Amino acid sequence: MTPESLILGGGVAGSMAGIFLARSGGTTVLVEKEKSAHHKVCGEFLSPEAVGYLRHAGIDPIAHGAVPIHLLRLSVGDRTVETRLPFTALSLSRHILDEALLTRARAEGCAVRRGMAVEKLSRDGGSWSAQLASGETISAPTAFLATGKHDLRGWPRSRGVQANLVGFKLHWRLAPAQTAALRGAMELYLFPDGYGGLALVENEVANLCLVVRKPVLQRLGGWGALLASLLGGTRRLRGLVGGAQPLWDRPLAVSSIPYGYLISSHPAPGLWPLGDQAAVIPSFTGDGMSIALHSAALATGMFLSGAAPAAYQRVLAGQLRGGMWLATALSLASVQALPRMAAPFTLSLFPQAMNWIASGTRIPAAALDSALNSG
Repeated sequence: MTPESLILGGGVAGSMAGIFLARSGGTTVLVEKEKSAHHKVCGEFLSPEAVGYLRHAGIDPIAHGAVPIHLLRLSVGDRTVETRLPFTALSLSRHILDEALLTRARAEGCAVRRGMAVEKLSRDGGSWSAQLASGETISAPTAFLATGKHDLRGWPRSRGVQANLVGFKLHWRLAPAQTAALRGAMELYLFPDGYGGLALVENEVANLCLVVRKPVLQRLGGWGALLASLLGGTRRLRGLVGGAQPLWDRPLAVSSIPYGYLISSHPAPGLWPLGDQAAVIPSFTGDGMSIALHSAALATGMFLSGAAPAAYQRVLAGQLRGGMWLATALSLASVQALPRMAAPFTLSLFPQAMNWIASGTRIPAAALDSALNSG
């Protein structure tokens, strides 16, 4: 039987779309290339908006081990400033979160096909066809593109405003004193030509995630030299990670990340792009997962109401444009020497600036209410 909808990608956005579509009573097939739960390059920060969406989907992050975050610490070189976040956030690894969402999608009635890599997506008349590496073809009248930071062959996104960054992620086991010092906080580090974050996730594991300009990484010679340079130049991070045990042999990496990318129209009319395929906000805002979840709720709600993909893309772009502009401007400034060195001093003088940045880069409340009511 031909399904009514096809979702390509089983990450945060794809699984959320599968949940909403299955709840509507329609037949949906979700195709995920990985056979089992896996890690992804991500800051793993859940804003209140993201938590709200997850609970609406029937997932309690706390029950899965999510760690509360109340504080933000910003470090540049030997200087660190601290401020209280204007909300309580959570931190949970993508390994756990993505699996919980896929499990929920299947429980709601979405047909989840795992270990299925899509080789080609094409449209023939009024139907989309996904050709899998196995040789199988799945067709449906409607397709949702949720392949995350990785573009599907033949359907590349345009370059973002800041598209020369390489992302890394590595989980660590800290010493007990280091774990206690990190608990309850999201730590941000600004360093020459990049920035990163450190926070606890479930099971007392620390997630270090960072981005750096590609030419700098090439000049240093790779991850090992980059980490050594970062630890040598950032006293706070050195105190938290120095002597700690990395849990993987090497970090996960992704390149190039199109920060500032915001879809206005897709080259394939009739396709519904979700998550990072629709918008890529700089990671320091902690809003990436809430945007992914929001895009899924908005797209499925508008689809079920009979709207066209182009209308969804216009609405989403209108909702995110202001926050995306602010976040990208701050990200561009963060990799420049003068703004980087001035950041701790500015935040110590104007602690309310953090509240302004946090509110200015979030999804508008009216947009969230509308999408949740339609989803």
